[in-house]
Amino acid sequence: MAYIGTKPTIGNFQICDAISVVNNQAAYTMQVGSVNVSPESANHIIVSLNGVIQKPNSSFTVSGSTITFASNLVTGDVINFIQILGSVLDLGVPSDDTVTAAKIGANAVTAAKLNNDIISGTTALTSEPADTDEFLVSDAGTLKRIDYSLIKGGGITEADNWRLTANTTSNADITSNLERVDDNSFAKIGTGMTESSGIFSFATTGLYQIITTVKGHSTNNDDTFRIYVHASTNGGSSYDIIAEVVLGTTSTTDVGTMATNTNLVNVTNTTNVKVKFEASSLASGSTIEGHSDYNKTNFAFIRLGDSQ
Repeated sequence: MAYIGTKPTIGNFQICDAISVVNNQAAYTMQVGSVNVSPESANHIIVSLNGVIQKPNSSFTVSGSTITFASNLVTGDVINFIQILGSVLDLGVPSDDTVTAAKIGANAVTAAKLNNDIISGTTALTSEPADTDEFLVSDAGTLKRIDYSLIKGGGITEADNWRLTANTTSNADITSNLERVDDNSFAKIGTGMTESSGIFSFATTGLYQIITTVKGHSTNNDDTFRIYVHASTNGGSSYDIIAEVVLGTTSTTDVGTMATNTNLVNVTNTTNVKVKFEASSLASGSTIEGHSDYNKTNFAFIRLGDSQ
């Protein structure tokens, strides 16, 4: 903003509290709002006594918050006002809302200037940050911002468990009698798997561990039977065998057995990557067991981390 004439001085101008004259006393304490104030010097205040402006360092002197007149004041004298001008060499204390970002020097705000409650005094999040929420980090001494999505821990964000609910003796893909575990103690993490006619789809991309546990029994001597784990990377157009869980017996009596296998599936696309299970090599007298109340043959899906 332009000015005609001298540009106004900006400073911390203050009027001292009224001072009552004490008979035969020269020294008085200057206060603003009942708090002692100390001008830079006698040249930094304007004093009116009995309606006459006083000359600094002649009519009065200043030491700290004490003003001392050249002679004792007497009853009837009146100190009309004392105005503190602030420093003539700087701006003194800026008025409220007058300091802009451009007025603060580069690197001028240091840790020593930050209050201890700069974090604890702000509103706390009550849930996990969004991926686009930002944090401040020191990158080799340079302050930078980073999205939460780049620093959040991978952790386990998906875990699900499904089971066969009835026995099967057929050598075919398992397309029915499948359910997500529904015991009172069960809980899944994340959205979980989606199943349709035995085809399992993944809720999110990631590297998944699939644990296939098979419970069965057989009365057929030397019979071995199995469940194959198949995976597709083209939306189900074709499948590859990625795991085999084999049971067997050498007895003609009814013998129950259990076996487990595990493998990793890299789910880079939830539309393309699918998994299914196939019962195979079941001879007469051999059964893969299922149950709707507790796990016998069951399938666990655990997301270990991001897709690779």
